[in-house]
Amino acid sequence: MRWALVKVSLAVTTMVVLAFAVPLGLVIREMARDRAFSGAEREAAAVAPALSITTDRDQLERVVASAGSDAGMAVHIPAGDGQEALKLGRQRAADEDIAAVRKLGRASTTGVAGGSTLLQPVALSTGEIAVVEVYVPEAEVTNGVGTAWAVLAGVGVALVLGSVAVADRLGVRMVRPAKRLVEGARELGEGKLGSRVPEEGPTELRLAAVAFNSMADQVVQLLANERELAADLSHRLRTPLTVLRLNTASLGEGPAAEQTRTAVEQLEREVDTIIRTAREAKPQTAPAGPGAGCDAAEVVRERMAFWSALAEDEGRTWRVAGADRPVRIPVARADLAAALDALLGNVFRHTPEGTAFAVDVHNGDDAVIVLVSDAGPGIPDPEAAMARGRGSGSDGSTGLGLDIVRRLAESTGGDVRIGSSVLGGTEVRIWIQPAGPAPASRGRRGQVRRRRPGRLVAAYNRSRSD
Repeated sequence: MRWALVKVSLAVTTMVVLAFAVPLGLVIREMARDRAFSGAEREAAAVAPALSITTDRDQLERVVASAGSDAGMAVHIPAGDGQEALKLGRQRAADEDIAAVRKLGRASTTGVAGGSTLLQPVALSTGEIAVVEVYVPEAEVTNGVGTAWAVLAGVGVALVLGSVAVADRLGVRMVRPAKRLVEGARELGEGKLGSRVPEEGPTELRLAAVAFNSMADQVVQLLANERELAADLSHRLRTPLTVLRLNTASLGEGPAAEQTRTAVEQLEREVDTIIRTAREAKPQTAPAGPGAGCDAAEVVRERMAFWSALAEDEGRTWRVAGADRPVRIPVARADLAAALDALLGNVFRHTPEGTAFAVDVHNGDDAVIVLVSDAGPGIPDPEAAMARGRGSGSDGSTGLGLDIVRRLAESTGGDVRIGSSVLGGTEVRIWIQPAGPAPASRGRRGQVRRRRPGRLVAAYNRSRSD
């Protein structure tokens, strides 16, 4: 924008300067020419009174000499009354031009070598017409024109440079607020919610900055309200948890009672963590630094140890592959665990008991792929399932599990695909970029259908205490 404004100003000022300077230069040249020929006319007029009185050579030579232009003046007197034609001075004009002026009886100019001549007719006492020739050199015609043109050129250049400088300053005054607005929008898009723009510059940009700052404030307020709402909703769970904790006191002693009380205490701690995290969350998040993330293989082994208890109760066979070596990924441990819980929970909810399932971890050079597959009936419409995973919950499904998985993968630059597994059912592929950024938000733990609470709670407690 800045250079465009400078170019426009340069073009417009140049056209204006040329529009005024060229005609003015021509006028100056004509004025210099008129000044030169006016002087020649005055010299010719100084000789005319003497010609009207006498045609004597000696007297006329003295008159011409007194005019101070004897080197550039000539007098042409025709013959008449027994007197021969008389010529004084150096003739430069052609005889035809002199005869034409004598015949027409009015002054004329004609070009000669080195300049021009003024031919002025003068009536003699005898009735004849004499012609006074005054030579005007070319240097006298153009005297001062070059200097005037140089001054005009200098003024024009100064005007152009001045307009460019003013346009540049105006461009800076417009471009700087625009750049700050762009930088503020980029920072806000990167999650730096504290970014604001100075409200200065031209009126339009100042109003845009005011609108941007107002929008940023509203975004921060909306996020704060959302966090507070999440904290309040989580806080509502404390009442039924308190009742549940009091009821566990009546269970007496025994392994099952102790496991139930431990699970209730753990659930209370999780609710407290959710409330504290929601209320202490900062508007601005920073990307994960070196070493952030988790070991995907370790998380897979941990979650499979948890789900294996329920799999044993339902008669499901399962296997884990590729989790025997460390696999670092830029994903928070809790987020990956939530994603695995969501997918494995879907296996248990949507496939019959006894259906086999598997989890495979593939560690490649450019990606880490986690496959969760089963031998169930499969998903007839994978695209619709992914659409539900993007928030269009339908067909009795909210799509929350797939949404957790999708956000985890996309936070690293990867994606999620649904297809057919080698077991004959559904295969969900999570493609994670190893060098991707750590996710900015924590995932939500997927819900699990608990068929046998005693064994499942024990497995859960073991997995959390490791």
